Amino acid sequence: MRHNKIGSVMTTDVVRAEHGTPFKEVAELLAAHRISGLPVVDEDDKVVGVLSETDLMMHQATTSDPYEPKHRVRLAELTPGARHQYAKGSARTAGELMTRPPVTVHADDTIVQAARTMVQRHVERLPVLDEEDRLVGIVTRRDLLRVFLRPDPEIRTEVIDEVLVRALWLAPRGVEVSVEEGVVTLTGHMERKSETEIAVAMTRRIDGVVDVVSELTYRLDDADLRAEAQTHATHGVADDWLRRL
Repeated sequence: MRHNKIGSVMTTDVVRAEHGTPFKEVAELLAAHRISGLPVVDEDDKVVGVLSETDLMMHQATTSDPYEPKHRVRLAELTPGARHQYAKGSARTAGELMTRPPVTVHADDTIVQAARTMVQRHVERLPVLDEEDRLVGIVTRRDLLRVFLRPDPEIRTEVIDEVLVRALWLAPRGVEVSVEEGVVTLTGHMERKSETEIAVAMTRRIDGVVDVVSELTYRLDDADLRAEAQTHATHGVADDWLRRL
């Protein structure tokens, strides 16, 4: 699996703001580049927060209407979330308006990890950091979905080369692999049940795979042998996967 790192799909030319970037300039950056959010960095290119259209809208929504009677607000009576929103109403810079701490990923993280983070944290974009936690890119939901545009023949080749040959040491024609609209079907007879589980699990993690249909059969149900094997030091790609199952 060679293509499943964030670094392979991220955008490296990142539109960013600094802590002191004025509110109006942030709005102009979003409009000029037709983006809905951007990271805020310090002088060392470390990400200190993120800004989105929602943050700008919150600023507008919490700004007092000059034609409405003024209401006295007691900050001590507000919840932490309400105090945060109230503070954004008077924000003038990116640093005052941004959401923090930022949700980020590293360039060496997998696409699966990034997708899971986006879903769990309810964000649409993630600043990408290098090994020194400096900003090197940004990845959006659209970038992650791009992997599903991989051609079926390319996916089939990777299943054969990386899963069957390299991991399981099988002959290329030992298992039939067919791919249609990203759905991989594995057909054939294998020696052990654990090998069929490894084949399915590794295939499912390949970029662009929508689903895996297993029509694999096996001669030996090695569930009992697997527990014994896990107590000994094993080596190789297939053995690593065996310990994960």
